[in-house]
Amino acid sequence: MLTLTDNARTAVETLTQRAGLPEEGGLRIAEQDSGGFELALVAGPDPGDDVVAEGGARVYVDSRTAQTLSDQRLDVEPTGTGTAFTLTHQ
Repeated sequence: MLTLTDNARTAVETLTQRAGLPEEGGLRIAEQDSGGFELALVAGPDPGDDVVAEGGARVYVDSRTAQTLSDQRLDVEPTGTGTAFTLTHQ
């Protein structure tokens, strides 16, 4: 199952709070048909989503994407324009 680094957990908590999402709000990750992943802030999981909850952070992984990310770790890295979520093998 996808895991979160402390930095990713903090980033997800901060983003959901700033967006004014309810307690069950979080970051949803879904694989796109064209490749890559779509990340979106959502009020709650879609039916069938895997739920990764650590601290106050909730990440929802689309059921189709869960297998792809099963051995991945979500992290955050600084970029020239801010920060970006990254995935690495555990």
